[in-house]
Amino acid sequence: MGAGIVGRLLAAGHDVIGWNRTRARAEELIRRSDRDRARYIRYLFNIDWADPTPYDLIINTRSLTTAAAVERRARPSRGSWSDRAWAARLVPCQAYIFTPAGQTSHMDSMADPHTDLASNAAAQLQVLEACRRHNPGVKVVFTSTRQIYGRPQYLPVDERHPVRPVDINGVHKFAGEGYHLLYHAVYGVRASILRLTNTYGPGMRIRDARQNFLGIWIRYLVEKQPIPVFGGQQVRDFNFVDDVVEALLLAATRPEADGQVFNLGAPDSATLEQLAALLVEMTPGASYQVVPFPPERQAIEIGVYRSDFSLIQRTLGWSPQVPLRAGLRRTLDYYVQNFRDYVE
Repeated sequence: MGAGIVGRLLAAGHDVIGWNRTRARAEELIRRSDRDRARYIRYLFNIDWADPTPYDLIINTRSLTTAAAVERRARPSRGSWSDRAWAARLVPCQAYIFTPAGQTSHMDSMADPHTDLASNAAAQLQVLEACRRHNPGVKVVFTSTRQIYGRPQYLPVDERHPVRPVDINGVHKFAGEGYHLLYHAVYGVRASILRLTNTYGPGMRIRDARQNFLGIWIRYLVEKQPIPVFGGQQVRDFNFVDDVVEALLLAATRPEADGQVFNLGAPDSATLEQLAALLVEMTPGASYQVVPFPPERQAIEIGVYRSDFSLIQRTLGWSPQVPLRAGLRRTLDYYVQNFRDYVE
């Protein structure tokens, strides 16, 4: 998702400065990019090797107009949000801040809640405090999750649904939301929040299931291994990454989004078994197998979920443009061509 935002903004001629949590992740982005994009990302992904704060992107749209200018002007700048002097130098220059990074694994959040707290709550507070002190007019877009709702009490789930997360990740993401809304209301730091559902597409992590289950399913398909489907009757909706990037950019640039919380979603939801069957249909020689839930996963499973995304439709005019089948086709084709870049 972060690389998608970078790509859109570079194509439009904007000045982009980016962070990644680890050296390996930045090198992965460089390795898998095309030649020109890799040249820019090598300059733009500025990494603090020791800092656990997982901020991917800071975007400034005020000054530069060409990609060549980006290459000349953007330079590595190691730093930490906890370093107030560094933040004081950086934050005043920015027009928009996107924070798509974070710890996304629900299972990891249960196994290591303190790391999840640092990533999804404490880090949000650090960046907002830096904005309050040094650039209260900046616009911040926070990527939250539908996981905060927990097990749905009604369908489709709208933004008024009770918040009852079933895992640590959902608790911390909701705390992150609260920080953004408070800093917007009290300090005037403009903020928008998007509650994402299952985002997929080229560029997602497929090495394991730590980003989402669909990533590891893609790996199984390419390697001709059966897909293990836990349960199979859970319902989810899915958004192609290009549609999510468009929603993030709309939230950043439209004043109607200031102080608002929006669900994302899609009209073509599916059970996990239906999704697995569709992927197998599209992949010669592939197969899937429905298997029992591991107890630790069953304990935090939310069941059937469908999102009501009518608020963002009415307010910002956003609707998903890529149907599920078409998005899966593009995703599969991409990983067939680029598989080694994502698993080695």
